[in-house]
Amino acid sequence: MASGNNLAVLEALDTAQTQLYHVKAIVIAGMGFFTDAYDLFCITTVSKLLGRLYYYDPAAGKPGKLPHNINNLVTGVALFGTLSGQLVFGWLGDKLGRKKVYGITLILMVCCAICSGLSFGSTSGSVIGTLCFFRFWLGFGIGGDYPLSATIMSEYANKKTRGAFIAAVFAMQGVGIIFAGLVSMILSGLFLKLYPAPTFKQDQIFSTQPEADYLWRIVLMFGSLPALLTYYWRMKMPETGRYTAIIQGNAKQAAADMGRVLDIELDVESDKLSQFKAANQYTLLSHEFFRRHGYHLIGTMTTWFLLDIAFYSQNLTQKDIFPAMGLTNKAPDVNAIREVFETSRAMFVVALLGTFPGYWFTVLFIEKIGRFVIQLVGFFMMSIFMLILGVKYDYLRDNNKFLFVLLYGLTFFFANFGPNSTTFVLPAELFPTRVRSTCHALSAASGKAGAMIGAFVVQSYTLDENVKKIKAAIIFLAFTNMLGFCFTFLVPETKGRSLEEISGEDGGGGGGGSGSQNETQMAATRSVSMEGNGRFEG
Repeated sequence: MASGNNLAVLEALDTAQTQLYHVKAIVIAGMGFFTDAYDLFCITTVSKLLGRLYYYDPAAGKPGKLPHNINNLVTGVALFGTLSGQLVFGWLGDKLGRKKVYGITLILMVCCAICSGLSFGSTSGSVIGTLCFFRFWLGFGIGGDYPLSATIMSEYANKKTRGAFIAAVFAMQGVGIIFAGLVSMILSGLFLKLYPAPTFKQDQIFSTQPEADYLWRIVLMFGSLPALLTYYWRMKMPETGRYTAIIQGNAKQAAADMGRVLDIELDVESDKLSQFKAANQYTLLSHEFFRRHGYHLIGTMTTWFLLDIAFYSQNLTQKDIFPAMGLTNKAPDVNAIREVFETSRAMFVVALLGTFPGYWFTVLFIEKIGRFVIQLVGFFMMSIFMLILGVKYDYLRDNNKFLFVLLYGLTFFFANFGPNSTTFVLPAELFPTRVRSTCHALSAASGKAGAMIGAFVVQSYTLDENVKKIKAAIIFLAFTNMLGFCFTFLVPETKGRSLEEISGEDGGGGGGGSGSQNETQMAATRSVSMEGNGRFEG
């Protein structure tokens, strides 16, 4: 990096040793992602209970069940809200500042999580409709957390550990999924002890104890607690030095804020800042942006889109994985609260053993291996495992449950130690400060578009549980992962370089448009070889 071209405040951030403020930033941003994951995934544990409570028909002679379109709406409406929130808050993060918008998203998440649990109405349809309304706006707040958390963490971090810090924030998603299962499991276990299923008449055998109506509401409202606990600390964070200096043009404030955070004296450099800003005035829709970063944006958007098609199609095999592991029974064999307990237990076990480790492997190895290699290997391994699952699906499910579960676990291990983490990290590093939040939002929204295809289109195709259709769908997902592998070549390696060098804001050419691995690896090597020791001790 041509460090002589960079501002002192940015150079100080890039070379800072890891210290307490880094840890605080990870916790504050990470708790937002913990809440995001909890709120998005806890609905899975209670959605069947909603069917039991509100769609039970004694004449049908079977447990109540949400109609397919209603189930899609209940479980998927937050995805629509998330996509919308990503675009709106991502744009606002660049226009108004990261900190101002950051608090709004948290307030929205707290209020809507509580209101989701208080969903009201005199009919089944009105209760479900109210729930969907509040979960849309809950998703809207969650969507804002994606670009803002990633951007804030990238702009606070030093260049040697930036990828690990951003990945650690995203890894809290795995913790949130675990807690979604754990909280639902604990609460449903308590309800089973406090409210055992009564002995119904034969024609009421599938009725649900009325106390179960409290269970799903408490589970949903619990999601407000971690967000509420971190609001104060989120508001205490100063605006990032990069936004204050480069976008607001306030060199004095940037030096004061970051000097206080880093506990050092920083030069103001007002004249140098004017020159710095003048060279970085181009907008998202300008020819200059597309010349420098057009391929990068295509790369981050397509890879996240393709990854989430597969990631959110997991129910294709999950419905068979849970019984194969002996974690769930068929609905007619258990009462409603017991079904919540078993579903929650299954989610907890699968997330703990299969999903969670991959996130933290990324944190440990992203600065050693690099984003580019982790993403390539992740997509490739997912393709291999899904291809095997697709070709041998019925055989594995019926005759080799151990291998069936193992392949499923490895698929999602390499999703998280792979593109599910790196697609979050890369958009926060590749783009200029002026449009960083917006570009991350565009990439994340592409991912949610893929999630909708996976959750609704792919899974709807296999709704009749036709084995041939399920096999074809899983093979299709293996193909989308290979496309993700190919589009990864549009994205350069960012390891070991400052944000200004990567984006070209320091007067260089940025990462270039080709995304060539050799080109970018050479740049990264030059950067690392030119680094000196940090300017100060943390």
